Amino acid sequence: MPGPLRIVSYNVRYFGHALRGLASTRGSKRGIAEALAALKPMADIVCLQEVETISLRSKLAFRREHVEETQLESFMTTLEEAFEKQPPPFPYDAFYFRAHVNRIAGTSLQSMGLAILVHRYRLKIESHNCESPQNITYHHVLGWKDRKQNRICAHMRLLGPGGKPFHIFNTHLSLPTPFAKAFWTGKEKMGFGVNQLQEAKTLAAFIRRHGGGEPFIVCGDFNSPPGSPVYRYLTEEAGLLGVQHKLGQIDSDPRSFPTAGFMRLRMHTDHLFSGGELNWLDLTETRRFGDRESAFYGKSDHVPLIARFEL
Repeated sequence: MPGPLRIVSYNVRYFGHALRGLASTRGSKRGIAEALAALKPMADIVCLQEVETISLRSKLAFRREHVEETQLESFMTTLEEAFEKQPPPFPYDAFYFRAHVNRIAGTSLQSMGLAILVHRYRLKIESHNCESPQNITYHHVLGWKDRKQNRICAHMRLLGPGGKPFHIFNTHLSLPTPFAKAFWTGKEKMGFGVNQLQEAKTLAAFIRRHGGGEPFIVCGDFNSPPGSPVYRYLTEEAGLLGVQHKLGQIDSDPRSFPTAGFMRLRMHTDHLFSGGELNWLDLTETRRFGDRESAFYGKSDHVPLIARFEL
């Protein structure tokens, strides 16, 4: 089926926003699922950040259908229920990219990862790195290497309408490390971390190796606002196109369009980038964090970026 494609990039906070991220809840999954199902036109690609496998947090306040049910499996069941109002069949295949597990005495306390949902009737999956997602973590203190959360990049090569190939890269960069002197001496923190810049460079190198000169989209939570060293590196040195800048939704002010919030703090940390022959059409239904008219209001501590493009 020809025509534009729609992508959603969303940090879902482990589907636990109702309990401030402490535990995943059925209500949080249902709210996000219903908001995604209500999108018109529906998304062809959904890239999620902060999705767990199985851990104490993911099962503390939520009773699973079976002992091995993962958080993504549970969410997909909820999403399928939300799509019951839509014409059948259910359109998505889901892929999970595991990043990191924190354990104590054999008990998994936290398990982090990414997910990509693909519209099976609009797109064909040529390849992916589910089994071995690219590690982009920069370990500033080598002695803490085994304790630091791994940061990864999920990658898929897809065929769009007319068999045109393109790539999806989904990622989540680290927070700035407090072990660097600049963290304590500089006023700005997010996007200024030496570890964040190194991860951005590793990410850009991975994109260059696997993009193959074909169109690509890079999305996720970069923990870096516009104008930060990380953002400038990706858009200036690495040559990525900032989609929100391109479509006039944001300017150089890092606080003009918050995509995440904590208490009264507002931040722009989520981004869509691209390269190659992609034509971006709109960012309809992408709203500022805190916009009560958004269908995604109160569902996470982030808002989704929702955009349409043509190959």
